[in-house]
Amino acid sequence: MNSKELRNKFLKYFEERGHKIVPSSSLIPKDSTVLLTTAGMQQFVPYLSGDHDALKELGSLHLASAQKCFRAVDIDEVGDDTHHTFFEMLGNWSIGVNDKGEYFKEGAIKFALGFFVDELGLDKEELHITIFKGDKDIPKDEEAKRIWLENGISEDKIQEMGMEDNFWGPTAQTGPCGPSSEIYYNGVEIWNLVFMEYNKKVNGSFEKLAQTNIDTGIGFERLLSLLNGVDSAYETDLFKSVIEKIESKDIKTSRIIADHIRGACFLIADGIIPSNTEKGYILRRILRRAIRFGKSVDLIDVAKVVINEYKDIYPELENNNILDVIREEQEKFGKTLENGLKQFEKLDKITGDDAFNLYQSYGFPFELTQELAEEKGIDVDENAFKNAFEKHQELSRKGMEQKFKGGLADTSEQTTKYHTATHLLLSALREVLDKDVSQKGSNITAERIRFDFNHDAKLTEEEVKRIEDLVNERIKDDLEVKFEEMPLDQARSDGAVGVFGEKYGDVVKVYTINSFSKEICGGPHVKRTSELGHFKITKQKSPGAGIRRIRAILE
Repeated sequence: MNSKELRNKFLKYFEERGHKIVPSSSLIPKDSTVLLTTAGMQQFVPYLSGDHDALKELGSLHLASAQKCFRAVDIDEVGDDTHHTFFEMLGNWSIGVNDKGEYFKEGAIKFALGFFVDELGLDKEELHITIFKGDKDIPKDEEAKRIWLENGISEDKIQEMGMEDNFWGPTAQTGPCGPSSEIYYNGVEIWNLVFMEYNKKVNGSFEKLAQTNIDTGIGFERLLSLLNGVDSAYETDLFKSVIEKIESKDIKTSRIIADHIRGACFLIADGIIPSNTEKGYILRRILRRAIRFGKSVDLIDVAKVVINEYKDIYPELENNNILDVIREEQEKFGKTLENGLKQFEKLDKITGDDAFNLYQSYGFPFELTQELAEEKGIDVDENAFKNAFEKHQELSRKGMEQKFKGGLADTSEQTTKYHTATHLLLSALREVLDKDVSQKGSNITAERIRFDFNHDAKLTEEEVKRIEDLVNERIKDDLEVKFEEMPLDQARSDGAVGVFGEKYGDVVKVYTINSFSKEICGGPHVKRTSELGHFKITKQKSPGAGIRRIRAILE
């Protein structure tokens, strides 16, 4: 079965069973706190959360889709049998409104078995199922087990798993969640059925939802590989003609180029252009990676094959801008790549300054330097690179004509509020991410906070939500912002946090907000947290390796 046949078969199966086929949403999600669309359920969050006005517009409570997705966390792994940047998710949903006729566990399980066994001809005897084994707060999913048994799955093929494997949902925040059943075939996980029947409360306890939902997902590339009896989607029709166009004798090289150009085409089609921040940085990184691996490959010709393969399913790919963007990036980076590679080859070891020079002068992201070094058997000191990068940032800041004490542009009432909010933000970051998180710079105006801190990864949607919730909880608590002066040594022994780059005297000012925040700071601040309003993170990016930058506002 080829990819088009499988995709159509899935959608037709659910359409014939009363599901509305919903087109794939963009790779740019509506939720601005999420960088890219990474799962099939993202566009359905308002419905799963019980937004009845949105449901009326949708016109159906039974849905199915083939969704474009993109994940950047495993870029370095691309080229093996299982990793891709761009991929598709097949899924079906039942949105329960007060349990009025919407199918739940039994319906989801019967649909899954019907599609796999009756439509695709998979051997039911080879199916293995996992169910939720229960936890101290939530009982074992006996209902799901009973339904699987009643539908011909023998007990020895059902395995009970814990919260980490078979409970989907927020692990440290509020919201809909529930146990899941995963379907394995020949040892490969191919379908996850999530039974949303609980709500996690602020205190960490769970309560039954008034509205239950079904949320399922199939990794399209994985299922296609299984049906074709191959180890990897790179061996299916999704990639066959693309890899043939690349004409490389090295399998991994061909796969990297094919994956990255496919991913780039879809990112550009949805309106992303190469840049040094956020979505644009991801696009630039995969394009430059493809350019490096495909120095003798015409990437425009490869992109044309990708577009031709997918244009009937995703017509947005017939956007002429795709080829122009790839061509421009190839020309721009190609000019410096050769010189940069010559410079790299001269190095027997790579210091932090060397890595920074490759970044600044030749446009080599640190990840590219790492890859090249690994191929050459050289170690790169990442911390030394970060230090060199931060040293450069500090010198740049000192050279700026306008200097803001403590990051403040002025001392207006609104700016003072933002300054206090940064204290809550830093404490929330340290609680949600790591106690070693520290401030690496800030700029505060009357319109927003810009706050830099050390962290190696983009904040997840869940982490952003937890940080916002923590700050807003402390604001609602109406806490007093206390001020006192004390010797620097005493401040540090009391656990006060120092601000990056500050030089302190023997006596310092310490601002304390209950037990949540204690910082050495020059002020000014509000008297109580309730004066701040509602805190919201509007954007995040990485200004350099190991550094994250948050922009936030008070509403």
